Amino acid sequence: MKQWLDIRRDQDHGINSISAHFQGHAYDPHDHDEMLVGVTLQGVQRFRCGRSLHVSTPGKAILIEPGAIHDGNAPDASGFTYAMLYLPQAWLAPTLAQLGLPEFSRLTAFRHTLSDDRQLSTTIHQAFLALHEGHGRLARDQYLDALLVRLSGHLDPTGANALSPSPQIQRARELLHADMAADIGLTELASQSGMDRFRLSRQFKAAYGCAPHAYLVQLRPRAARRLLAQGSTPAEVASEVGFADQSHLGRWFQRVYRISPAAYRRACTNVLA
Repeated sequence: MKQWLDIRRDQDHGINSISAHFQGHAYDPHDHDEMLVGVTLQGVQRFRCGRSLHVSTPGKAILIEPGAIHDGNAPDASGFTYAMLYLPQAWLAPTLAQLGLPEFSRLTAFRHTLSDDRQLSTTIHQAFLALHEGHGRLARDQYLDALLVRLSGHLDPTGANALSPSPQIQRARELLHADMAADIGLTELASQSGMDRFRLSRQFKAAYGCAPHAYLVQLRPRAARRLLAQGSTPAEVASEVGFADQSHLGRWFQRVYRISPAAYRRACTNVLA
């Protein structure tokens, strides 16, 4: 079976649905602004998320919080197939409020990255099919509501009580987000954050799972993905997020998302050029 990837965007909810089959190395370590929920449909899917190695087999649910760094590999020659929903926080917050469910913040954690809850896997797949196949609005809303109710039972109640990073570390992160296209140095970042380089690097890694440079490397493709979905051209995006040129953007985007920037933009907007 050849590798393939099918990505579609539900414009009513802003949710991306992805069905894919990978062999060998699937994608490099990266993270997302969205909450990822999916199910392995075929084969063995091996990936790191945070500090743990996970192996998913058919029927297992995959739950990844916003900001959690993860990769993907197929240990068997036959590869793996999965279905995944990317739930944006801008949609999650008001929908959860309407349902009277706890808010899923960036500090929210799931009890487990992989779950054997078959009802959860079924609910995820039903919601995926409703969106991916373009079912009516009522069906999509109903399956998504059922998904959020089911997901709320898998949250780690201690996750929301996690300690927030210090104001200096939050400032450093905000600076990277605000001016990701700049060639900022560690000394400058530390100075603007109000701390020394050593403490900045150590505390930033403790708070966000990687050093400032690695965070920036992951931030740029993520920001590019968001801008492409809004209709910006690859050339515009490359300049705005700090890639040297459109080819540089294309190489990184392919490594992380296994799709070209132009193809991703087309899938999200139906714009051909």
